[in-house]
Amino acid sequence: MKDTSDLKATLTGADRILVIGCPGSGKSTLAKQLSRALELDYISMDRDFYWLPGWRKRLRDEIDRLIATAVAEERWIMDGTGLSSFHLRLPRANAVIWLRLPRYACLHGVVSRAFRYFGRNRPELPVGCPERLSLGILAYIWNFERDAVPLIEAALRDVAGKPILQLKSRRQMRELLDLLARPA
Repeated sequence: MKDTSDLKATLTGADRILVIGCPGSGKSTLAKQLSRALELDYISMDRDFYWLPGWRKRLRDEIDRLIATAVAEERWIMDGTGLSSFHLRLPRANAVIWLRLPRYACLHGVVSRAFRYFGRNRPELPVGCPERLSLGILAYIWNFERDAVPLIEAALRDVAGKPILQLKSRRQMRELLDLLARPA
């Protein structure tokens, strides 16, 4: 999908898009911007499925039920990697945008986000889940390429033929948004 007209046609023709990647890569920001540009309902996995106030995680069967209901809808864009729910989300997605930013960019993203929202809720989290930063999330980001990427690649191989756009920098994300904003 190197041709920009093909890329634009693919995304504007997609009714259901997944935005996946490492924490701090900009999934939520990009998904919200694409939601507006493509007129798709925005779904945050953290806010809409995983977390309850006080950072309590929902039970797995409830998470799966909520995801199954959401992906049954006709038009949406969903941010979140959530490997354990790929089996529910990937078959319904028309396209996948995979943010593959370098480790340092993701670390910078999550640390700067923590400073910006520390102690307050950011929009893609439910009420009662103030922003926090832990060594666990930093370690997860540090090891993401080693631990999560092989699982993502395997899941994406299982849905061969589905358009998968890999963006490797924030500049590429801006270029994508600029492309979608241009008249046909």
